[in-house]
Amino acid sequence: MNNSALHILLADDDEDDRLFFKEAIDEIKVKTIVTLLNDGVQLMLYLNQPDVVLPNVVFLDLNMPKKGGMQCLKEIRSNSKLKDLSIAIYSTSASEHDIEETFVKGANIYIKKPNDFGELKKILAEVININWQYHTSGLNKENFLLSI
Repeated sequence: MNNSALHILLADDDEDDRLFFKEAIDEIKVKTIVTLLNDGVQLMLYLNQPDVVLPNVVFLDLNMPKKGGMQCLKEIRSNSKLKDLSIAIYSTSASEHDIEETFVKGANIYIKKPNDFGELKKILAEVININWQYHTSGLNKENFLLSI
């Protein structure tokens, strides 16, 4: 990547998960700008601002009040301005149904939230260093579920 900061956005209704995520990102030695949002409504309002600088990666929780991650994913993929965003599903769910549905609806990667801080740092470091150009060029289910 170039010297500019990587813009990362997380939409998650759990305050502890947001803080855990931010701390892990801060410990990874990559220059980042992190935006934290509480739910899907805030996410879509943020992304649809006329002058917004779109993030490099959106981490999206599935189970949020007001507007869930699945609905946000559908809206993002159907919006010509947003459809090419890199979307990392970031959820406590390990349900095959959720994994399959987010894959079919166009998410780029699926991450089950780890309980361990070290694991979280390892996963986030891997996601941040993905060459998204190649990761998004063709759907590959083997690469979709990120396991560390």
